[in-house]
Amino acid sequence: MELSKIATQIETGIAVITGLESNIAKEPIMNPNQALWEKGDFTEIAALMRASGEAVVNSLGVRAPLRVLDLGCGDGTTAVPLAQLGAEVVGIDIARNLVEAGNRRAAAAALSRLSFQEGDACHLEGVGDHSFDLTLTVFGAMFAPKPFDVAREMVRVTKPGGRIVMGNWIPNDPTSFVSMLLKISSAFTPPPPEGFISPMTWGVDSHIIDRFGQAGVAQERISMVRDTFHFVSADKSPTDVIELFRRFYGPTMNAFAAAENSGKVEELHGQLLELAKSQNQRTDGSTSIPATFLRVTVHV
Repeated sequence: MELSKIATQIETGIAVITGLESNIAKEPIMNPNQALWEKGDFTEIAALMRASGEAVVNSLGVRAPLRVLDLGCGDGTTAVPLAQLGAEVVGIDIARNLVEAGNRRAAAAALSRLSFQEGDACHLEGVGDHSFDLTLTVFGAMFAPKPFDVAREMVRVTKPGGRIVMGNWIPNDPTSFVSMLLKISSAFTPPPPEGFISPMTWGVDSHIIDRFGQAGVAQERISMVRDTFHFVSADKSPTDVIELFRRFYGPTMNAFAAAENSGKVEELHGQLLELAKSQNQRTDGSTSIPATFLRVTVHV
């Protein structure tokens, strides 16, 4: 792959994830990644993702008894359907508000074998070696800042003979709504700090092989296929969807705050709205926007 393309991939999404670094730096006690994902309320975005979350879970061939770790789980878009299929599920997320929301969903659905807890994908403190038959992370662990640590931790907590399944956005993919949303947003945010690794590199084959290779997994035990997620709402238009991202999705919130400072809010909003409208597959005022992602399966 050309170095220029690699550089573009690394830059894509970096500024979004670290946008307004100076503001975050005023609160040194707060983990910057935690601050990002607690900034908004991802439950509002997750509401658009429920059907696809269930579809991913149904494709895994889950059969109880099975112990599952859902890493970067949010409020349970995949954890809840996993538990409904009979799995024992532990959801771990760095955002405390999402952990609380997940536990409320579990209680409301009377899912006694599902629990949510705060944790960092870079260091799964208190999680024992070989604890899970399946470790799943759908657009979650890819955003943790230390990817080699993330790969090592996922391998460590998965039982020999078990699986790790990741869903990762693909950099610069024009068929992926979120990838393009992050790319557009990154153009409006400040430059990233030196040494930061873009989460979008989790959508590049060579990086995946390298990271799991250093965690002790041979390349032939790793498979990657393109898959599609959908953001769906029967009562929200593409305009409404962009407003949800603007108000509740941390990276987009940071991009709009930076655009406000530079006087480019209308430009950013216009580009995001054009993206949502052009990718929407419905014509009745509702929304169904596809987003291509890379599905990674690692046999431990």
